[in-house]
Amino acid sequence: MTTFIGDIECKLDNKARFLFPATFKKQLDSSEQIRFVLKKDIFEKCLILYPFMEWEKQINIIREKINPYNKEHSRFLRGFYKNTAEITLDSNNRILIPKKFLQIANLEKEILLIGLDSKIEIWSKNIYDKLQLNNDDFANLAEKILK
Repeated sequence: MTTFIGDIECKLDNKARFLFPATFKKQLDSSEQIRFVLKKDIFEKCLILYPFMEWEKQINIIREKINPYNKEHSRFLRGFYKNTAEITLDSNNRILIPKKFLQIANLEKEILLIGLDSKIEIWSKNIYDKLQLNNDDFANLAEKILK
């Protein structure tokens, strides 16, 4: 299982590509170094990059809980799969972010990649910097969640 750690600043080029960091590439299982799924985050104004094997695990969790003949479940599935795309690394280890995803997450030249266990968040650096918790807020949150 892949675990991503670290936060890395990247720059988008004119074609909305960024160099996939070697640090994250080393953290990938060797069998999954090419295919990813890009998705808008459910809660935040960022994108999520899943290695394809992790994406399949997430889909299996959903499949166990979903009845495709339930109207509410079908609505959830449509929302879940909306704004999702398969992404591959090019021969130069770059990832191209499709135009609609740039708009969804307000991505500009400077982006931030955040390793978050089995996935990578892709943020506009400006938006991410404004959302950061101060040390006391983070300590209070940790105490609340981990007690």
